Amino acid sequence: MTNSISKVWSLLVSIWQRANRPAKYLSIGFLTLGGFVAGVIFWGGFNTALELTNTEEFCISCHEMRDNVFSELQSTIHYSNRSGVRATCPDCHVPHNWTDKIARKMQASKEVYGKIFGTISTREKFLEQRRRLAGHEWERLSANDSLECRNCHSAESMDITAQGSRAATAHQQFLFTGEKTCIDCHKGIAHELPDMTGVPGWK
Repeated sequence: MTNSISKVWSLLVSIWQRANRPAKYLSIGFLTLGGFVAGVIFWGGFNTALELTNTEEFCISCHEMRDNVFSELQSTIHYSNRSGVRATCPDCHVPHNWTDKIARKMQASKEVYGKIFGTISTREKFLEQRRRLAGHEWERLSANDSLECRNCHSAESMDITAQGSRAATAHQQFLFTGEKTCIDCHKGIAHELPDMTGVPGWK
């Protein structure tokens, strides 16, 4: 065993030493061009992978999402409506700006842990965790001023004269003044609410 480790270590040291030697036969221009091409290939591959993981098809490829929250979304106005505009998973759960998107993807990497260890692998487990999971999303949206909601819904474009009196009053009093953000009032807009017992403002 020790002999095998020693051989592997020697091989790694040898590779490292070769990689650090100055190039005898390659010009600086060739190395610069090679580095540029390698960077473009890496960047293209990274962005392609990022966009592939940012699709509804990717999200619902695991049954935890498909059989729980996605099936609930299908009965809401965000999925089917008279205008034919449909919100997909990343529209509501991933910011559009690149830096915010990367930060969100880093946060979401923790969800891979949940998938591997089956945290919500059954309906029963999902329902047990639902309040906690929903709370994480509500906190995130509250902290970023409902950024994902504002990708589609602009306060500046709202015609409050076309809204019901209750909605118009609430938007003028809370949304337009910045006192509250979308998620403060619109919990459960696309998915069923968990048990809200003990949550301030809910009966």
